Amino acid sequence: MHSYLITSPDFYTQTPSEFSPILRRQLLKHQPDFALYRDKTNSNYEEMAKEFLSVCTEFKNLKAFLHSDYKLAAKLNARGVHLTSTMFDKIAEAKSLGLEVVVSSHTLEDVLFAQNAGADYVTYSPVFASPGKGEPKGVENLEEVLSKVKIKVFALGGIVDEEQINAIEKTSAFGFASIRYFY
Repeated sequence: MHSYLITSPDFYTQTPSEFSPILRRQLLKHQPDFALYRDKTNSNYEEMAKEFLSVCTEFKNLKAFLHSDYKLAAKLNARGVHLTSTMFDKIAEAKSLGLEVVVSSHTLEDVLFAQNAGADYVTYSPVFASPGKGEPKGVENLEEVLSKVKIKVFALGGIVDEEQINAIEKTSAFGFASIRYFY
């Protein structure tokens, strides 16, 4: 099962000199397959994205993604972009720039739309309880969605320990994505 580390300024900071050692340590510790630089509030997003991508290049098979800004992801040679659930209309443009595309999804309809629009992956959330993310969908609902789609699905939301990862491993999900698990 693939793992997808998502950064948060709460843990990784918005200061490049502090960010890089924290990111490097977490990548070494967890060895994820994918990593996303996600910070919706940083006014120096491009500078931090460069720092993020620089650290990620130290890890041979790590796929590094930037959040939302597909033009910046292409400019900085990121592997891909993670689009929000309001950016389905940007999938084709991001793909035309040579990027792999992950799209946030919250319903079966979202997942099918992303699949039909050419996205490579989706995150489906929240599977487990996660602060401020609404009612958890649960593993049974995740399985139902997985049985109806062909796109690679990362389970997301409230994944903080091995018990939850084991539950996801019993499904046909491509992998899991998390912020807090990777702290």
